[in-house]
Amino acid sequence: MKVQFKKQLEKRLETPRVPSARLHGRDMKDAYKIKLRDAGYRLVYEVNDMTVTVLVLAVGKRDKNQAYTLAEGRS
Repeated sequence: MKVQFKKQLEKRLETPRVPSARLHGRDMKDAYKIKLRDAGYRLVYEVNDMTVTVLVLAVGKRDKNQAYTLAEGRS
């Protein structure tokens, strides 16, 4: 799973703002997701243009929106 997320993140570093992966939560305006469908995991990351960084906020199971709940508390 770690290797799969790493590969996906490397691709996203080139173009981090993927419209279809954008999250629409209250405080999640610059947050995006990467899904590992087979494993049922989500990685939530935030893009910061001022410092040119991509920050991973959370990794968790899709069950009960675990990753999204963790990320919302950290953004």
